[in-house]
Amino acid sequence: MANGKTTLGLVVGNRGFFPDHLVESGRKQVLEVLEKAGIKVVCLSTSDTKLGAVETREEAEKCGRLFREHTDEIQGVLVTLPNFGDERAVAQTMRVSKLDVPVLVHAFPDEKGKMGLVDRRDSFCGKMSACNCLTQYGIRYSLTDSHTVDPGSDEFLAELEQFAAVSRVVSGLRGATIGAIGTRPPAFDTVRCSEKILEASGISLEPVDLSEILFAVHALKDDDDRVKARVDAVKAYFAVCDAPIEAVTKIAKLSVVVDEWCDQVNADAIAFQCWTSIQQNLGVCSCASMSMMSDKLRSAACEVDVMGAIAMHSLALASNTPSAVLDWNNNFGDEPDKCVMFHCSNLPKSVLPNPTLSTQDILAATVGRENSWGTCVGRVQTGPMTYARLSTDDLEGEIVGYVGEGEFTDDSLETFGGYGVAKVPNLQDLLRFICRMGFEHHVAISMSRVAAAVHEAWSNYLGWGIYHHD
Repeated sequence: MANGKTTLGLVVGNRGFFPDHLVESGRKQVLEVLEKAGIKVVCLSTSDTKLGAVETREEAEKCGRLFREHTDEIQGVLVTLPNFGDERAVAQTMRVSKLDVPVLVHAFPDEKGKMGLVDRRDSFCGKMSACNCLTQYGIRYSLTDSHTVDPGSDEFLAELEQFAAVSRVVSGLRGATIGAIGTRPPAFDTVRCSEKILEASGISLEPVDLSEILFAVHALKDDDDRVKARVDAVKAYFAVCDAPIEAVTKIAKLSVVVDEWCDQVNADAIAFQCWTSIQQNLGVCSCASMSMMSDKLRSAACEVDVMGAIAMHSLALASNTPSAVLDWNNNFGDEPDKCVMFHCSNLPKSVLPNPTLSTQDILAATVGRENSWGTCVGRVQTGPMTYARLSTDDLEGEIVGYVGEGEFTDDSLETFGGYGVAKVPNLQDLLRFICRMGFEHHVAISMSRVAAAVHEAWSNYLGWGIYHHD
């Protein structure tokens, strides 16, 4: 489950024959910005080493040991160079720490009016040496968009926020557990995936038979305090309208059971068998309970789309906001860069404001309207969005995917379910890529702009084959 918290290790580089006062003031400035960004920091104090920086082997080992003591907390490391810095000390710190986390290399800019011996930094040059040494040590790292960045600028704050997102995605996926409730629908070969390939990236799948969940639901009494509280939560979350109380109670029971199972197995996200067994054996849809779960940052994907759940979880980790899975579903008239995105739906309230609790009209003809209550109906809010998809390429033995950004528009549209009109630059090129590469029709979305962070996490640190549609 995404929790939005970020802890970074801080390495302040120094080189003795460059001005010390730049390190002293630079360290203080960076710490102030990190605090402003709400990022917890693990770093040397000024009593641990000279100026709280690293230059010698002894200082690097001390910093590395400190980081090793906080292995369970540190999600990424910021290397900042107020002057040229000592590249060996930077790399040695990471080696001693034994951390396998994202690393951001940052260099202070020089000022044109301060280029004498007293004030010249040479961080511009030192950054190249630090990166060279990290490369020799086999340590992956990230770079700021501009070679040097003023820590007092909005640009640096944005870089920090993006790197924090990268760090959360990497740490949140390594060791993640994805719950698979039930089996995929027989007609959905498209959501097949390889557990073994996922396990190679540190992601485990925890399956449970849908019958076990339904047995637990049936065992719950209507007057159970947990059920009564969840009924109230459902009524507060949705416009319930004419939904029968019997259906609302079943939805509440399902929500309680699934939440408790997720807590039991430490599931970070889930993929659910949402049709048609649950309608036939419980008499409701699972969409509503999944929507409420996703809205609390435990992502829930439909149709046992495990890879969709992982993409959702990635977006939630990066953005600290709920995510959803939608279909790339329809063209939008003759506008090539717009399309209709749709699902039945289980969209979280943060994506689908003021959702109405309704029936699944597509399935109602098969299972009966009385057994199809529980879908979330409404229109996706307008605004920026990030979309993302993952798949296991079983023939090549790797994880592949794509990520990009667009927006949901306010174009007029009348349809059903949960839907929105999406605008994506060069959409036709993206659709050709999806079809040519054999990707699924499902795509995860988040009301955010985190494509660059997700791409960096997936490709640079997890080593997946990712296309960034930019």
